[in-house]
Amino acid sequence: MRFAVVRFGGSNCDRDTYHVLADVCGVDTDLVWYKDGLVKPYDAVVLPGGFSYGDYLRAGAIAARTPIMAELIRHAKSGGLVLGICNGAQIGSEAGLVPGTFTLNAYPKFISRHVHLRVENTTSPFTSLYREGEVIRVPIAHKEGRYVAPDEVLARLNREGRVAFRFCDEHGNTNPDSNPNGSAENITGVLSEAGNVLAMMPHPERASESVLGSEDGVKIFNSMIAYIEEHGRRRPTQ
Repeated sequence: MRFAVVRFGGSNCDRDTYHVLADVCGVDTDLVWYKDGLVKPYDAVVLPGGFSYGDYLRAGAIAARTPIMAELIRHAKSGGLVLGICNGAQIGSEAGLVPGTFTLNAYPKFISRHVHLRVENTTSPFTSLYREGEVIRVPIAHKEGRYVAPDEVLARLNREGRVAFRFCDEHGNTNPDSNPNGSAENITGVLSEAGNVLAMMPHPERASESVLGSEDGVKIFNSMIAYIEEHGRRRPTQ
C-alpha cells in the first residue's frame, strides 16, 4: 500500500499530512512534486492544504489545470482514492472531481479556528471508522471555503448520501450559528459519484494527535487504510 501527497508551489500542509500518514498511521507515503507526476502506482493520493499558485484567479484554479491533474483524474477513474483537504478540496472541485464550488466566505475574511463537524456518511472509504451522527472537532483555515452548488446538485448529494460532513455545534445541531463560512446546508465535505473522492475544507491532519488537541481527524486516514486493506484498489466498471 502506498500513498502520495502532491506538492504544488504554495502548498504548506504537505509535510503535516505526510507526517500523519507515515509516522502516525505507519503507511508508506511519498511526497510528490507536481511537475514530476505520479511516477508510481498509488492506492491513494492526497491533495493537501495551502495556497497553490498564491490563490491567483481563484483558489485551486491554476493547480487544477496542471498536467499532474490529468494523471490524478485517471487515478480516480480507475478506483484509486483521492482526498482533497482545504486548498486540495478547491483544486478537486475546480478539476471536476466533485460537484460544486468552494468560494469566498460569506464574511470575506480568513478564518482559522477549531470547529465541530457532524459525520453524515459512514459507508465511504474515508468515514467508515466513525459513527453516523458523530460530532468531531477539527480546525479550519481558509478564506475561500464556502461550499456552494445549484439546488439540484444539493438535492442529489443528499439523496445519494454524498455529504460526508456538515458544520455543526458541539451537540450536533446544524444551524447558521454553527456555520462559520456560510456553506450551503452547512456542507463541508463532499463525495464524488463513485464515492472514492472526498473534498473537505477542514484539516484532519491538524487533528490527528493528542498534542494538537484532537485526534478526531486521524480516523479519516485510518478509514482509507482500512478500506484499501479490505478491498484493494477498486477498478472501474465496464
